[in-house]
Amino acid sequence: METTLRGVGVSHGVAIGEVRHMGTAVLEPPAKQIPAEEAEREQGRARQAVEAVAADLTARGNLAGGEAQAVLEAQAMMAQDPELMADVERRIAVGSSAERAVYDAFAAYRELLAGAGEYLAGRVADLDDVRNRIVARLLGVPMPGVPDSDEPYVLVARDLAPADTALLDPSLVLGFVTEEGGPTSHSAILARALGVPAVVALPGAGELTEGTVIAVDGSTGEIFVNPSDEKKAQLEAAAAERKAALAASTGPGATADGHKVPLLANVGGPADVPAAVEAGAEGVGLFRTEFLFLDDNKKAPSEEKQVEAYRQVLEAFPEGRVVVRVLDAGADKPLDFLTPADEPNPALGVRGLRTLLDHPEVLRTQLTALAKAAEGLPVYLEVMAPMVADRTDAKAFADACREAGLRAKFGAMVEIPSAALRARSILQEVEFLSLGTNDLAQYTFAADRQVGAVSRLQDPWQPALLDLVALSAEAAKAEGKSCGVCGEAASDPLLACVLTGLGVTSLSMGAASIPYVRATLAKYTLAQCERAAAAARAADTADEARRAAQTVLSGE
Repeated sequence: METTLRGVGVSHGVAIGEVRHMGTAVLEPPAKQIPAEEAEREQGRARQAVEAVAADLTARGNLAGGEAQAVLEAQAMMAQDPELMADVERRIAVGSSAERAVYDAFAAYRELLAGAGEYLAGRVADLDDVRNRIVARLLGVPMPGVPDSDEPYVLVARDLAPADTALLDPSLVLGFVTEEGGPTSHSAILARALGVPAVVALPGAGELTEGTVIAVDGSTGEIFVNPSDEKKAQLEAAAAERKAALAASTGPGATADGHKVPLLANVGGPADVPAAVEAGAEGVGLFRTEFLFLDDNKKAPSEEKQVEAYRQVLEAFPEGRVVVRVLDAGADKPLDFLTPADEPNPALGVRGLRTLLDHPEVLRTQLTALAKAAEGLPVYLEVMAPMVADRTDAKAFADACREAGLRAKFGAMVEIPSAALRARSILQEVEFLSLGTNDLAQYTFAADRQVGAVSRLQDPWQPALLDLVALSAEAAKAEGKSCGVCGEAASDPLLACVLTGLGVTSLSMGAASIPYVRATLAKYTLAQCERAAAAARAADTADEARRAAQTVLSGE
């Protein structure tokens, strides 16, 4: 019998296929005492396993490239955490086997972080995956992960670790469904980069029986279990219609009446550029520069290395706009040479611009490298600071840019509610705003973006979040300046229309989403988008806002 389940759609498209579950996690190793004379050997085994797993994660990242590389390199750093390793060796010294010591040390670390309210507590899937890989290597059993199958399937899991998601084969994995995760989790972001339909935060996903046929609609978040032939045909027809619309839609982003809305790409490094160019991106709206700094957690990359990487991206968009975010370190992206080790809650501590202002030499080197990388290129370079809280922050960043001799527009990211509320004040110091809706939602609703249990508060359709977007856009218009969106909200085609109606002047997203957004924007006039935006803001919940906007745009 056909039944319908609903989760959170995070990656567009329709997938129909049989359920295959993620490989079983490693079993808990037995708690057995080892003789004291074996402790040194066990410690050596543990160190070797940790290094092997870290090397494997780094290699997977190199293969995957782009955003996945930065995610996996961060996970490799997690595996090599010196405090964790010290705890493992201490446990072995008092009689634990290597595998049991790893298992218990990770469990203690996980509990400690959760109890302290650490931002990293939301990285449970990442932490557990590292533990499972180390323990599996020590036990000599197969790694947990994607099932072996010669036939295409829909992957179902409690959650997907970045190491698994990054190397999914789209020719075999038609789509995936997870019980946990949120719209801005690593898995969701990587799914969009892969172009694989995905639904997360689906209650009871693990109860779907192996081999059951399901249909996954990554746009609506609906899962149809044992879909009828009629439902399959309906979904396939809708998917074909969308594909045809995508093929027919080319050129710059614009509404049906010609109101221009530049569609830009979010990139994590040079490896992401080809996909952005192929998708017809009009430039880069968010160039995340963290990938360079994750290569060596002990020191910042040289100016020469930075110049080379930045120039590769800038050269790909002659006459285009490239918006570079300076290093956003701290919280979930700790760096040994920058990030305080003893913060009780790093997400609310020294991260982003705060970190850079504490280490002006790192900021100066990056700004100087950007200036040199842009020399002689016909590119419109814009540089923005993450985690700007007020005008004082904005002025400090603009002053640093000028002191470095940077010939570019200086901007501020709006990720903290105070920045949206005082956007006009901030715009006295900078020339543009860019809304990072992922963090803006996190801080507005006190809802960790990695925790599935609060995913409804991470929904970018939340009217309170739309109010903050509107405040920022109105401030920019009053000052005659631009206000873009570079958070995940821009990748939702329907929401892109609403953001346009709110006054947002550009939209930046993962390359795979650009054709969907372009085709949808082209169907509606600016006036329709404005009416849809007003209807969404008048709602009380995210679901009501979505339905209200859909009703306006469909003419019902």
